[in-house]
Amino acid sequence: MKTYVYTVSVAILIAAAAGFIIIPLLKKFKMGQNILGYVKEHDYKSGTPTMGGVIFIIAAIVAFFIFSKNSRNLSYVCIAIGLSYMAVGFIDDFIKIKFKRNEGLSPIQKTLFELVIAVIIAFYSQSRNLTKVYVPFTGEFYDLKFWHFPLCILVFLATTNSVNLTDGLDGLAGGVSYIYCAFMALIIIFELNGNPSSYVNGGEYGNLVILLLGLSGGLIGYLLFNTYKASVFMGDTGSLALGGFIASISLVSGNLLFIPILGIMYVMSSISVIMQVAHFKRTGKRIFLMAPLHHHFQHKGYSESKIVFGYKLVTFLSGSLCLLSIL
Repeated sequence: MKTYVYTVSVAILIAAAAGFIIIPLLKKFKMGQNILGYVKEHDYKSGTPTMGGVIFIIAAIVAFFIFSKNSRNLSYVCIAIGLSYMAVGFIDDFIKIKFKRNEGLSPIQKTLFELVIAVIIAFYSQSRNLTKVYVPFTGEFYDLKFWHFPLCILVFLATTNSVNLTDGLDGLAGGVSYIYCAFMALIIIFELNGNPSSYVNGGEYGNLVILLLGLSGGLIGYLLFNTYKASVFMGDTGSLALGGFIASISLVSGNLLFIPILGIMYVMSSISVIMQVAHFKRTGKRIFLMAPLHHHFQHKGYSESKIVFGYKLVTFLSGSLCLLSIL
């Protein structure tokens, strides 16, 4: 337990220190965010430094290497996947800044990059027989065998893009995600204590807990600079990396099916966009004032702080429900 507390605390401190170093550098090199013209509430955010996701990523990885022990193979895979998605996000952010526009990679280009990474991790999980999934509320693991492959690809594409869509208000994606990571760490701890025979090497999964707590602490430290009014944004560099870490850790720990429950607010971001686009193409009318959902609430008159608090509260409650499901 002490190690867990130290991991979170050190990650917070590293992120806070990194923020004071990295943000001035981002400003110096003019890494400012271009803001959508039709989001009037965000006019003041134009020019705010982006790519700030490196702050919590550095903090998480450094804290992980300080406090993790042997048997890190699965954690290395998760770090590699997270950094791969970070690279895609970095390219996307760089194009936006270089050409001073709000869109970087085209949707097709971004999807292809994300798909390649998802296919690689899907093949890896098949080759290592990491095809068991815990089914919430049943207390059982089930081996999906071949069907785990398409599920893995679907989850990676959905998770990375959903986290990316949630990153639309100051402190929103970071706030939801530090709670998500903390609860996923608790879920793995409870699973290890309750059903250790489901894991080949408990040390591997203990290190996944360290990685999750490093991410949680790193995000808390990052929020020192990202809460309203934000002095830095995580950008696609941070949001795609975060989605990659979340999906990969959930995959190798057998907890893919917890993502739509614990990450319900990520899901709502994606569903609101899908519903809005589909309904508009069919009828020419909108369901929401604006999508993703958090922008709808903004247009309804709710402040960013209230929306962020509501998202975090729902995530906390869904996390509590997930914990109850494995007791």
